[in-house]
Amino acid sequence: MKTHFGVLFDMDGVLVDSNPYHKIAIQEFCKRHGKNLAEEELLKKVYGRTNRDWLTNLFGTLSENDFQRYANEKEALFRELYAPYIKPVIGLLSFVRDLQTHHIPYTISTSAPPANVTFTLHAIGADHLFPVILDETFVTKGKPDPEIYLKSAAAINLAPTQCWVIEDSVSGILAGKSAGCKVAGITTTHSKEEISHADLVFSDFSHLSVENLASRI
Repeated sequence: MKTHFGVLFDMDGVLVDSNPYHKIAIQEFCKRHGKNLAEEELLKKVYGRTNRDWLTNLFGTLSENDFQRYANEKEALFRELYAPYIKPVIGLLSFVRDLQTHHIPYTISTSAPPANVTFTLHAIGADHLFPVILDETFVTKGKPDPEIYLKSAAAINLAPTQCWVIEDSVSGILAGKSAGCKVAGITTTHSKEEISHADLVFSDFSHLSVENLASRI
């Protein structure tokens, strides 16, 4: 089996099915600040964007201090709401251990803040399973810009063409493709049809194998 490749995991919607709770947290945050947006407005201006993008859409130009305060408030609210329910996507931990067995390098590649990464890994019992993590502090451009995946491939000393990206979002799949990576799309957030531009589509990690990725790289 060809094992000279890497795997770059997005976090939200990939390691955990967290996006519904991000939406709830955003809705609650907006209400707290008197921003009663209709679902259509939330879809257009808020969901799926980086904190910097959607907070600017909500409040206009913000000082760095105000931005950090709002972003920290929203993320703390998310962690509080999600804590009782968080669990790994089916098959994830076994899949990661299989990567380790085959000495395949891998990363977490996310625009989430470090506190959310720590929260997520601790909650699912994966504190020591991900030695290479690139979070929001490593990127200046959000997806679909390929920056996060170009930097992640470099972090494990591989060319992007030697890497599989695992993504749940349309913009994330575009980021992976733009970086030159192969992309496996998981159907936690979107339907199979909505992410059909990925190189392969799967529903959870019990339906993805190291062998399958190796045969297509």
